Amino acid sequence: MANNKVAVGIDLGTTYSCVGVWQHDRVEIITNDQGNRTTPSCVAFAATERFIGDAARNQAALNPVNTIFDAKRLIGRRFSDSTVKSDVKLWPFKVVGDSDDRPKIVVNYRGVEKRFSPEELSSMVLIKMREIAEKYLGKEIQNAVVTVSARFSNSQRQATKDAARIAGLNVLRILVEPTAAAVAYGLDQKLTSSSVGQRTVLIFDLGGGSFDVSLLQIKKGNFKVLATAGDTHLGGEDFDNRLLNHFVEEFKSKHRKDISRNAKSLRRLKNACEKAKRILSHNAMTTIDIDSLYEGIDYHAKVTRAKFENLNLDLFRSCVDTVKKCLQDVEMDKNNVDDVVLVGGSTRIPKVQQLLQQFFNGKELCKNINPEEAVAYGAAVQAAVLSGEANHNIKNLMLLDVTPLSLGTEVSGNLMDVIIPRNTTVPVSMQNFFSTVRDDQKVVGVGVYEGERTRVEDNNLLGEFELRDLPPAPRGKVKICITFTIDGDGVLNVSAEHESSGLKKSIKIIRGGTLTEEEIENIVKNAEQFKTEDEEFKRKVNAMVAFEDYVYNRREETETSCMLEASVKKMLSYSFKEAIEWINSNRNAEICEYEYKKQQLEAICNRHIPGIEGIKIE
Repeated sequence: MANNKVAVGIDLGTTYSCVGVWQHDRVEIITNDQGNRTTPSCVAFAATERFIGDAARNQAALNPVNTIFDAKRLIGRRFSDSTVKSDVKLWPFKVVGDSDDRPKIVVNYRGVEKRFSPEELSSMVLIKMREIAEKYLGKEIQNAVVTVSARFSNSQRQATKDAARIAGLNVLRILVEPTAAAVAYGLDQKLTSSSVGQRTVLIFDLGGGSFDVSLLQIKKGNFKVLATAGDTHLGGEDFDNRLLNHFVEEFKSKHRKDISRNAKSLRRLKNACEKAKRILSHNAMTTIDIDSLYEGIDYHAKVTRAKFENLNLDLFRSCVDTVKKCLQDVEMDKNNVDDVVLVGGSTRIPKVQQLLQQFFNGKELCKNINPEEAVAYGAAVQAAVLSGEANHNIKNLMLLDVTPLSLGTEVSGNLMDVIIPRNTTVPVSMQNFFSTVRDDQKVVGVGVYEGERTRVEDNNLLGEFELRDLPPAPRGKVKICITFTIDGDGVLNVSAEHESSGLKKSIKIIRGGTLTEEEIENIVKNAEQFKTEDEEFKRKVNAMVAFEDYVYNRREETETSCMLEASVKKMLSYSFKEAIEWINSNRNAEICEYEYKKQQLEAICNRHIPGIEGIKIE
């Protein structure tokens, strides 16, 4: 069944995800079962089933505490992170920390409390995207290019790879979102041709949950990232929350009631705020109308574009400040940028466009590519290149990324010794030599950090290990070579080696993610269990629908028949009514129960409706 050569590109977004594939010499963005080209990154757990995507989002207001979104804002982070603490206050679902300070999302599923890691929930979204692609292509998909925010740390990138692995995907490459978008832009502008000169492009990617700025040079199909900047915790969700807090306070002032602790009311209001934000991108004013929002109170409010802009102006301005920082990192004048490309749904906000255009002295912004689909488009192109499916236009495409944060180790005095500076082109390998600090020192500890602060404790600890059994020698005589290597996915490997004749020892930090191998294996098993449960539920629904269809079709056939006696019609009518009442009262019955009840009714119908035996009901 499987053609393992086929690979897809998946944009795993904070709020929406998208999947594309290269075929017929072009990228196809694949629609889901609802006919939508993007799918909500949302998972919900109900009393008897699990929903993913549109189905999960559609029932969110009725089941807020068990409907999970924004898992990308948790992936690869610690529970004690300040960003996690601030998010937890806004989410209707419960997040707790485990013994290793990892966030776990708590839900009630089938009457049992379950705890999921962000990787596990992200894998569910990836499974959905994989299924969407498989249904469209008619074949099994194993290989994929998955995108992440350019500012994702090593832990976040590795955690994303773990999520893909749980979803049964072989990740050909982790690709950063603005670079993927640059590929979409490059193909749109036909910049892969050898006859086109070099262009300097700034990708302004403002999505639902993260913000990235990347400066690239594009020449003859080579996409070289010069610098990145951004915020993994800024996007449309934050703009919605500013509007939400405004209306919560307004409701409190007007009705003297606090709805912030009512999850259902808050979710309904949040949905209305998101809708209002979208409308305000086109209109100067809109209204919020929610029936019985809280304790039977109908809520009606007006909001203008000016008010929305004022509530978020500091966030919008911080986006422009980030652009400045990106240009400053490579000492580039803004007048040397050929194109400013808008990516991400939040770039549709007029004030964001206005501030950005003002910064670039009135320069026309590039809006040619679809902001919601550009990242998946570029990922699909890269997937085709890596899987050998590419045509002559893209087969020589080369993407050179940079590391978003400086990487180094601790030296005497708790100082950070940077081995790979930020904005270094990857893949890359760099090393530094260190000496023992005591006589006869047998053990050297190596702590691996990422960040820009001088003191190591102010940076992010990625991992640590010890190099043991060093030969006795005076201090400073034993030399240790520490090598940092970043692969094409931006994932870090670190090794330490004792350099002396005939004796070499080395050790590597292979993983920077939050899950162990054993945990991944257990989650994969759980995913199989979920798949089995989901398939069982579908079979159950199909059995119920088959019985229900049979009842209604037979009833209609009986009511319109001229061949049946009145007494037979009456008897059958009672049987149909009884069957419908049973179905309505037993929506969660087992498959065998539906089949048995259907067989009973079939036997009655076969005895009393002439010529019915052998008739197939479609």
